[in-house]
Amino acid sequence: MKFVKLWKKLLKVLLHRFVIVAVLILLQIIWMIVNITELAIYSPVVYNALNILSFLAVLVVVNARDNPSYKLAWVIVILVFPLFGGAMYLLFSGWLPSKNLRNKLLKSENQLRPFMKQDAKVFSSLQEEDPTAAGQAKYIKDYAKFPVWNDSTATYFRCGEENFPVLLEELKKAEHFIFLEYFIVEEGEMWSAILEVLKEKAAAGVDVRMLYDDLGSVFVLPYKYYRTLERYGIKCEAFNKFVPVFSLVMNNRDHRKILVVDGHTAFTGGINLADEYINKKEKFGYWKDTGIMVRGEAAVNLTVMFLTVWNAVRPTDTDFSRFLPHAYHSGIFKGDGYIQPYGDTPLDKETVGENVYLNMISAARHYLYIFTPYLIVDNEMITALSLAAKRGVDVRIVTPGVPDKRLVYWLTQSYYRQFIDNGVKIYQYLPGFIHAKVFVCDDVYATVGTINLDYRSLYLHFECGVFLSHCSEIAKIKEDAIETMEQSKLITKEQARRKLPVRLVQAILRVFAPLL
Repeated sequence: MKFVKLWKKLLKVLLHRFVIVAVLILLQIIWMIVNITELAIYSPVVYNALNILSFLAVLVVVNARDNPSYKLAWVIVILVFPLFGGAMYLLFSGWLPSKNLRNKLLKSENQLRPFMKQDAKVFSSLQEEDPTAAGQAKYIKDYAKFPVWNDSTATYFRCGEENFPVLLEELKKAEHFIFLEYFIVEEGEMWSAILEVLKEKAAAGVDVRMLYDDLGSVFVLPYKYYRTLERYGIKCEAFNKFVPVFSLVMNNRDHRKILVVDGHTAFTGGINLADEYINKKEKFGYWKDTGIMVRGEAAVNLTVMFLTVWNAVRPTDTDFSRFLPHAYHSGIFKGDGYIQPYGDTPLDKETVGENVYLNMISAARHYLYIFTPYLIVDNEMITALSLAAKRGVDVRIVTPGVPDKRLVYWLTQSYYRQFIDNGVKIYQYLPGFIHAKVFVCDDVYATVGTINLDYRSLYLHFECGVFLSHCSEIAKIKEDAIETMEQSKLITKEQARRKLPVRLVQAILRVFAPLL
């Protein structure tokens, strides 16, 4: 009986869509490597051509405007595998999505750009009040194309259990449209409650649309789940479908978490639609995550992010004015400080998410507190955080105490010693796994969003965040950071030093971190 159960379980795993697709992709890679190698063995011309190609690829890598860590990783790959290293670089090195998807997204973005004009009075007011915050706002506006607003409010949620009831209540208030865009959607208590509301609203004539990342949800949703939602009247698309064809496009995932109600209320943060995010299911101890609700004109930034992707994968709209905050809201919105939701995409070489973080690090004068589930950073980030600590800023980073992925955990820990030596304080969250992505500094600046401190978030994924300056809610974020650190363990130099076998694995992982 035990054997039968075990066999059924194994068969279920082997026949899972992810395993089948992954095996087919792996076979394609093996076939390509074997054929290149055979050609090189039997043809001196091909052998010499491949070596020349690898040499030229090294020259291209060294002179490229890429991250130095990324370039180093590729140089090592090419030198270790000179026969097909150059070919691998040409085939696999691109950051950008497929040309087809890129063109669709750019077309959609251009259609929505007129709704992202900066109010000159708002920016002028911020510039007079705080030139540093204005500099950050200008960067986000010029390079991410999202304006800053002063007629909106933000509500910070310290955990999924705080966030979920408010999110559910706002969904129930929807009268015109609901937009959802999530990396992970998993069947369970959380999703069931949301789905019931969505079904009711769709039946009542509310325009309900949903995007979920196909790879992000591959283990937790049935195949072609979007068809199930369509039967309920919910318009749904799986972003960047996971298919058995080897392509770098698979790297570009929609890691955003966005929910918009009637254009004037929006949610984002690290919280996906799965039970562990509200601690109804325990996976890695207590799951600490954060969220933020934006109400007012600033919600339009998140609406535009959703519509940009939606109209790229399913062209639906020509009249976008009906999605603006005042389309269904009369009167003036309450304002509290300056709020600027922003997006980051792999459509360009501008690492907006990382640069927003770097600008905050540079701006910090007294303290900088950070939550991140992963600490896999490049030299620029290491230098910026270290310099901040060296000039007297109290820099503290909280990472998980319980890992979700053992190798990634080791990779995160490989940076501890270097940071500690430079005066940065590292904490591990003892109750469990911290999935939050938060920066807060000097009681005046904060950002809450989906952007991890790792290469995938900073370079490959579609991400989003909310930059806050001079908002009363920043005090709550700081308070949460202090309370979280009280539940965490401060790592010493001795504790940061691992045994030799682990250090060896960490060294290898750090070299290839940009390619993982």
